[in-house]
Amino acid sequence: MKRDIEDATTISKADLAKLTKEANEEATPSRLKIMWGEFKADKPALVSLFLLVFFILFVIIASEFIDVPKMMETNIMGYYNKPFTPDYWLGADAGGRSIVKELIVGSRNSISIAIGLTIISSTFGICWGLISGYYGGLVDLAMQRVYDFMMIIPMLMTIIVIVTIIPHYNAITLTLILSIFYWMGTSRLIRSRTLAESQKDYVAASKTSGTSNFKIIFREIMPNISSLIIVDTTLSFAENIGVETGLSFLGFGLPMGTPSLGTLIANANDPENITQYWWTWLPAAIEIIILCLSISYIGQVMRRTTNAAQRRGQDQK
Repeated sequence: MKRDIEDATTISKADLAKLTKEANEEATPSRLKIMWGEFKADKPALVSLFLLVFFILFVIIASEFIDVPKMMETNIMGYYNKPFTPDYWLGADAGGRSIVKELIVGSRNSISIAIGLTIISSTFGICWGLISGYYGGLVDLAMQRVYDFMMIIPMLMTIIVIVTIIPHYNAITLTLILSIFYWMGTSRLIRSRTLAESQKDYVAASKTSGTSNFKIIFREIMPNISSLIIVDTTLSFAENIGVETGLSFLGFGLPMGTPSLGTLIANANDPENITQYWWTWLPAAIEIIILCLSISYIGQVMRRTTNAAQRRGQDQK
């Protein structure tokens, strides 16, 4: 009889623990649920999310069905064809090339470079800033002197010179060249926040308990500044689209014959194109504006999600 009572008590405890766990999970929704709730509450951000995801998937998939060398061939018969003519939905440029095909392939190239540049530069800049701000002292002094040296270099002119002297380069090479220079703003921002975080009690407690510096930096400090990281990365992505576009507009971006948003907008250099052949540059300009606005809206929601998740975590503690 006593054993039956103990078994019943054990089962009750197990059921109670299970119910408690389920109740906690319901009371503290996951970050994805919080994010989805934020998106549903912010209609412009929700529309921006679907628009951005659909557009990126579309240009990646559609560009696989386009023969780029054939597309870039000159077609005299298609000279400045107007939009909505057969085989030219958005018209043609001075070489008789389809604007819509150039827009698809150029968007893929520009977005791919922006994504690669954001991943490389943000990752390096975040790590540099975290390490510099956490250790301080001579380590911070030495790392900041490297930062100061990079800052005094005329960045745009140096990039143009490097691109000019490299005989053969592609999108990957251009991404790596840009990554050398575009990590500095992120590193300075993360360093300043890390300097403040490293003076807080939870860092001192972790050091006292013997936690390794690596874990303190990347498992304690970095999650606490994740909202700043998300905002900076989002803005960097939008900025990096403009970086490649600007270089291609000046003629120092992707190699000649490789479409990008910048080469399309460069058609506006001709005053005649601005007034009479507006379709050669206007669609690309509108696309960049919409992309940057969409990324900005999405970044704001992600920042609010991170802040909400951090507040819930602090309330539980």
